[in-house]
Formats: sequence, structure tokens, C-alpha cells
Amino acid sequence: MVVAILAILAAIALPAYGNYVARSKTRTAQADLRALSAVLENHRQRTLAYPDVVATDTSAVQSAFAAWTPAARAGDFGFSARADGSGYVLTATGVGARLEGCTLTLEDAGPQAPSGCLVGDW
Repeated sequence: MVVAILAILAAIALPAYGNYVARSKTRTAQADLRALSAVLENHRQRTLAYPDVVATDTSAVQSAFAAWTPAARAGDFGFSARADGSGYVLTATGVGARLEGCTLTLEDAGPQAPSGCLVGDW
């Protein structure tokens, strides 16, 4: 009887914990996008234009913006950045079983609604 009760509790608790962890990783990626946006806005403040950058993976983004270091692990999210003199689009794409299909996008005009993620708007 006790084993059955523990099995039922585990069946409920483990998926809930996995969703909690995925939401936490998604919030970290959102914070990373905000930090990268701050780097771009700082560049705009100093030069009156956004930099011209096309970076398709996290290492290229880090090379283009040395002041930015993501808190999200590389195994959780990949980052890309596209910017020209008039604006930018920053993207974080989920990697792995629980984060697959999760896409976060932040533009110079503001964030877009997350796609395929376990969190709501930001």
C-alpha cells in the first residue's frame, strides 16, 4: 500500500519538477536576451546606430559582443543575433527534450510572445 502511494506521488511530482526546471531555464534565456539587448542599446547610445552584425550561433554572438556572456548553458539554449543600423532581432532557441521547439525573440521594438515554451509572455 505504501509503495503504491509513493509510486502515485512520484508519477505526479516528477513531471511537475521537470516542467519547473524547463520554465527556470527559459527565464534564464529571457534574461540573457535582455542583457544582450542592453549591450546593443549601449552601442546605439554611443554611436547613434546599432552595429551591423549577423551571428547565427552562440559563439558568434559572443565574439561580436564581448561584453555579453550568457548564463544559460549551451546545452539548453542557442542564441543568434541579426542587427543593422536601424534595428535588431535576437533569438534564443531551445535545445533538448523539454526545451525543443521553444523560441524566444526580442526585437528593438520589444519582445515577441514565446513560441512553444512553458512560460507565458514576458
